[in-house]
Amino acid sequence: QVQLVESGGGLVQPGGSLRLSCAASGSIFRLARMGWYRQAPGKQRDLVATITPGGNSNYADSVKGRFTISRDNAKNAVYLQMNRLKPDDTAVYYCNTTPDYGSWGQGTQVTVSS
Repeated sequence: QVQLVESGGGLVQPGGSLRLSCAASGSIFRLARMGWYRQAPGKQRDLVATITPGGNSNYADSVKGRFTISRDNAKNAVYLQMNRLKPDDTAVYYCNTTPDYGSWGQGTQVTVSS
């Protein structure tokens, strides 16, 4: 099974950028479609970006054009470059397989505030 550790979150002003990292373990990582999810306070967890083993990506409308998902299969890692951040992007961000997910990692907090 895949184990996941997210990092790279922090406090940033609107319009700023952050790059999130997800370190994964497990022999099936290279075969798995990966996604970044986020959960804002009092709201459900939403899928914001996905990437196939071959590198094809998709994005939620709310982040399209601002976020870029990427992966390095040799390093068992997936990344999320977030640009032009908005207060509505504030959430705990998680990575996992998609559409079928396993156990969740601890997530990483992203706070966008002036």
